[in-house]
Amino acid sequence: QVQLVESGGGLVQPGGSLRLSCAVSASIFSINVMGWYRQAPGKQRELVAFITSSGSTNLADSVKGRFTILRDNAKNTVYLQMNSLKPEDTAVYSCNAKRIASTATYDYWGQGTQVTVSS
Repeated sequence: QVQLVESGGGLVQPGGSLRLSCAVSASIFSINVMGWYRQAPGKQRELVAFITSSGSTNLADSVKGRFTILRDNAKNTVYLQMNSLKPEDTAVYSCNAKRIASTATYDYWGQGTQVTVSS
């Protein structure tokens, strides 16, 4: 079992920055993919960014150039650095871990953290 604990959300003005953290209870090397998702009120959950065990990253078009996903292997922690925040970034952000086995994929989720971008 893998436990994920997010932190770092809050209220920020447009143009501001936040850094979300996701602490993983297992060795991060045992996780194939770490990702950040978000869900705004009345909208479907969307993938914001992910990073693989080899360090490859991918970001949604809506956040490219503003967000960065980082991984600290020594701390078993994944970060989402969010800059130039916009009101449309307001959502609950959740951390996800995927373990990919030969016959199944195991998904683990954190509890989510609220990010509100407003003046």
